Amino acid sequence: MGDLFAADQPPRQEPGRPLADRLRPARLADVVGQEHLTGEAGALTRLIRSGSLGSMIFWGPPGTGKTTVARLLAGETDLVFEQISAIFSGVADLKKVFEAARLRRANGRQTLLFVDEIHRFNRAQQDSFLPVMEDGTIVLVGATTENPSFELNAALLSRARVLVFHSLDADGLALLLARAEEAEGRPLPLDEEAKGVLIRMADGDGRAVLTLSEEIWRAAGSGEVFDGRALQEIVQRRAPIYDKSQDGHYNLISALHKSVRGSDPDAALYYLARMFDAGEDPLYLGRRMVRMASEDIGMADPQALLIANAAKDAYDYLGSPEGELALAQACVYLATAPKSNALYTAFKAASAAAKEHGSLMPPKHILNAPTKLMKAEEYAAGYLYDHDQEDAFSGQDYFPEKMGRRTFYDPPERGFEREIRKRLEFWAKLRRERGGEP
Repeated sequence: MGDLFAADQPPRQEPGRPLADRLRPARLADVVGQEHLTGEAGALTRLIRSGSLGSMIFWGPPGTGKTTVARLLAGETDLVFEQISAIFSGVADLKKVFEAARLRRANGRQTLLFVDEIHRFNRAQQDSFLPVMEDGTIVLVGATTENPSFELNAALLSRARVLVFHSLDADGLALLLARAEEAEGRPLPLDEEAKGVLIRMADGDGRAVLTLSEEIWRAAGSGEVFDGRALQEIVQRRAPIYDKSQDGHYNLISALHKSVRGSDPDAALYYLARMFDAGEDPLYLGRRMVRMASEDIGMADPQALLIANAAKDAYDYLGSPEGELALAQACVYLATAPKSNALYTAFKAASAAAKEHGSLMPPKHILNAPTKLMKAEEYAAGYLYDHDQEDAFSGQDYFPEKMGRRTFYDPPERGFEREIRKRLEFWAKLRRERGGEP
């Protein structure tokens, strides 16, 4: 793992300047946690050696070094570094930046334009980058915490290489803490357990671990050393990296759903707790579990739908935190229930058949005949009332005549569907005996 700072140039203490800013790496090789990009064989290192940079999109969580790496890239390639933020910039700002880059280019200098939060630009604003990227006016380096596939124009993505930044692991965060202690000239007032808690709190964010360290130093009295419990009281809690409308949301709900489907109640509870902790709307989770009950359990355990719906209603009635336990109960029930997607598969097949065959008329014998004209047209003629038949089963065909009988639902030998399968096989036997099926 690369060192964060040059060993012969320890960071200076500068009052008022945040620790995270003081500890910015001075060279690409010093960047922590992104060796796949900045290491000896890293993608960016190879680009620098080639002597030519193309436009790039840096995708990764906060605090992983995207801004720092962009700045260092400009220095390594002798490009003029220009930085804007999509949060604070509009079309007029972009025009000024592009014009300044054109003037530099005319004077023999190229511009590396770093655009922070580039996903916040709308589609038209993103399109404005295309001409200046194509003619070489700028080398664009955009940074985003969101999935570029969803948030950026296809035209922009086709002209830029996406490089993925990783969350810092425990070793990387520990290295940052060591460098922080070196910069401050004093140890962090935490015992070993508390240091581990701090690293977990940082959630892979290098900037966060340094910011929290500053809070700890400010809070500590002379000779005071904090344990894990005291640490949590001092810094309270740091919300996990999670955007309810973006990747964090989709990744965790996917993990929850697949854990339920995979009959792993422990993993399902873990992801449910993660989403609670991140501030997800519990009613959204309740609604998703109602869906899981139908999609992944279905008729294998018909009680699953009732329990999931009851848990959703219980949360709606109780609120947090009391109602969260009802959702946890439903989560465990769904994860431990017998699984079947036979209902899901059958409904998809029936929907496809409905689209394929259009507005076919049901057979006349199952239509009502409230008028003389309808009776004359033989509506309801020949209908057999099932309750009056032996075994309460007539065996008549209810499909449109031009379509013929179809089988969509094929229950497996699992859970309650084992019993359903016996019933269907019994009725199929009666239908064959009574001539309702070949």
